[in-house]
Amino acid sequence: MVYALAAGMTPILGVQYVVPAKGIDAKGNPEAMVATKNPVSDENEQPAQPAREDKVTRMGTASIPRLIVEFAIPSILGMLVNGAYNLIDSIFLGQAMGEIGLATATVAMPVMTVFMAISMLVGNGGNALAALRMGEGNREEAERSLGNTVCLSIILAAVVAVVAHVPACIDGVLGISGATAEDWYYARSFIQIISLGFVFQCIGMGVNNFIRTAGAPNRALSTMIVGAVACTIFNFLFVMVLGWGVQGSALATLFGQAISCACVLWYFLFTKNVPMRLRLRHLPLHARTVGLILSLGLASFAVQAGMAVVNFVLNNLLNLYGSMNPIGAEGALASIGVVQRVAMFTVLPLIGVAIAIQPLLGFNYGAHLFERVKKTLLCGIIGATGIGVVLWGLVHLFPEQIVGFFGIEDDSLLGFTVFALKVQLAMLPFVGFQIVGSNYFQATGQPAKSIFLSLTRQILFLIPLFLVLPLVLPGWFPQFTSLDALYFATPLADFLAIFTTAVFILLEMGRLRKLERGEIQAKF
Repeated sequence: MVYALAAGMTPILGVQYVVPAKGIDAKGNPEAMVATKNPVSDENEQPAQPAREDKVTRMGTASIPRLIVEFAIPSILGMLVNGAYNLIDSIFLGQAMGEIGLATATVAMPVMTVFMAISMLVGNGGNALAALRMGEGNREEAERSLGNTVCLSIILAAVVAVVAHVPACIDGVLGISGATAEDWYYARSFIQIISLGFVFQCIGMGVNNFIRTAGAPNRALSTMIVGAVACTIFNFLFVMVLGWGVQGSALATLFGQAISCACVLWYFLFTKNVPMRLRLRHLPLHARTVGLILSLGLASFAVQAGMAVVNFVLNNLLNLYGSMNPIGAEGALASIGVVQRVAMFTVLPLIGVAIAIQPLLGFNYGAHLFERVKKTLLCGIIGATGIGVVLWGLVHLFPEQIVGFFGIEDDSLLGFTVFALKVQLAMLPFVGFQIVGSNYFQATGQPAKSIFLSLTRQILFLIPLFLVLPLVLPGWFPQFTSLDALYFATPLADFLAIFTTAVFILLEMGRLRKLERGEIQAKF
């Protein structure tokens, strides 16, 4: 369902703002919003305090570069901390079990990606809706989005836990995930243990984004750091000290996510003067709210689900072409496991920038401050690109040290993994533009465009390249094997996705200019 973002008297957190039809004055200043007191307040709340109001309303008035830095630093650190769960598991399993431990983590990764896709479906979708409603000044609906997101997380987590313990389901998934006889049992145990605590991931990661929208990015970061530190401690205890192997690593991840989840819930339940609160009356599912959450979160889900499909395809191709290579199938799985985790760790800061600007984009779009929307997008692209350049440089300066950190000692496997890492991350300086650009459409209530851009790289470009390049590249360049060709597919897909996103962004700039002039009406 599509809604017009109405101009006029818009209540927000106990204050009303007179918002011009275009959301800005004749000079494009957001300060054109004039505040007057709202005599109506929440029946269960004291009148909003200035400090609480400022946490949100400043997104429409404060310096955009300053806001982005304030939001981006904890967001980037938070994404790195969140990604540390998989990285920590891989490091401990690699050190304790060698190639079989890394191969197990690689086989389990597509399933874990599906789990993350589900958590992002409800978490990112609910947060995007909350940011838009806060921009409109509708606090009640923002809180309803929060409550429905928590309820959806609990329901979906229960479904995941049941499905993961149905033998036909889990064995079927492992079959298409490329599991071999050596790592089948380990991968199955890891996935089933993680599934039991999936509700902690849904709330701890997904609902964490609401804390940023509530204007507390540092608090959002702290909830994630606590969980990651706990995960590291428990991994050391369970894997290295007690020798519990894969099962111990899964339990460590579960416990870390549970602690993070508890911190997130505490913020919305017990912290004073929060702009949004988790209320019992907003937990029952509301059809319209659920529909909007799922539609806005579909882009994030599509990215992760597409990644899972890619991993399913890639793992099977690695088994095929790895068996034709001296490093073997297990070596190929171990190698891609290292490359994927390093790649994930380099991309997470770029995603962090995209997540950081999401509440700023949503709030200003909802308030019709389109000049600030454009400036926020530009600053986000510049920031993500700069980070990408730095990370690309580090990967190319210290590839051997990075790969060796995962416990790979065989010289041939080490050399191949270093080569694969450099090739796969060749387009890293420009990937931030694609991520931020795609996220922009999600943040501004244009999920169809965001979904399309998200799927172009994963489905439209990458999978066909995985299938075709190993067949043709060795014929064109005999120095490369079919296994080598699998890694060249990623930078080619990145280039095509970046170009496609650039076209969409250019068209969107024209649409925003029309919105500023009042030629068309913003809808959501």
